[in-house]
Amino acid sequence: MNNFITGLQFLTRIQIAKQSEWSPESFGRSVKYFPLIGAILGIILVLVYHVLAEFLPYIGMYLPPHILAIFLIISNVLLTGGLTCDGFMDTMDGIFSGRSKDRMLEIMKDSRIGANGVMSFVLLAILKWSLIMDIPPQGLPTALFMMPLVGRFAMVIGITVFPYARPDGIGKAFAQYAGKYTLCIATVLTLLFIIPLGKQAIVSLFAVIVVTLLFSNYVKKLIGGLTGDIYGAITEITEIVLLLVFLY
Repeated sequence: MNNFITGLQFLTRIQIAKQSEWSPESFGRSVKYFPLIGAILGIILVLVYHVLAEFLPYIGMYLPPHILAIFLIISNVLLTGGLTCDGFMDTMDGIFSGRSKDRMLEIMKDSRIGANGVMSFVLLAILKWSLIMDIPPQGLPTALFMMPLVGRFAMVIGITVFPYARPDGIGKAFAQYAGKYTLCIATVLTLLFIIPLGKQAIVSLFAVIVVTLLFSNYVKKLIGGLTGDIYGAITEITEIVLLLVFLY
């Protein structure tokens, strides 16, 4: 239970217990719960959607689709504290810098955001906003539930399948102490949530796995492995993949 709480309070802004110490072992052992944490985020997003799309019109307040989509994106960022967004921007700054491996790692570690990161995130946000607006209403609640779920499962794949590129860092604790059966447990949890949702949900999971492996392999060739920032980038990219599948 403590390991689950560690993961929940690191990946989200949901605080349910006071933790003064964060051990590397606890970080690693929390990885198997990432899909469950994603499911919790998904449930909250679905609740937000129903309040905005159904309850507000019931009391005479109607939100246009583009405003509804913005509120959903803002809710997702607030729930996570923008953790994966920051990782995405740092990753784009690094891999699009055209520098050496060591310099890419330095750029990603720098707390300042460069032009590549800003432009990439703006395009990501616009794409996510457009997709949420265009997904048919009957499929949007399922997509909103699955979006953070598969994003965190993709993160588990990155952590457990690919080597870590740095000698230290918070991400190193996840990779080092994740455990032998972490991916198996995370896969079972993910399937338990997704299989009942039908064919489209299963297809989207397959697409997410393929993109995760392709992107992770690409980054591995560039810098020799993954980092905590890249885990965040994987989450953001695979959430887009999920939304693309639910367009049809």
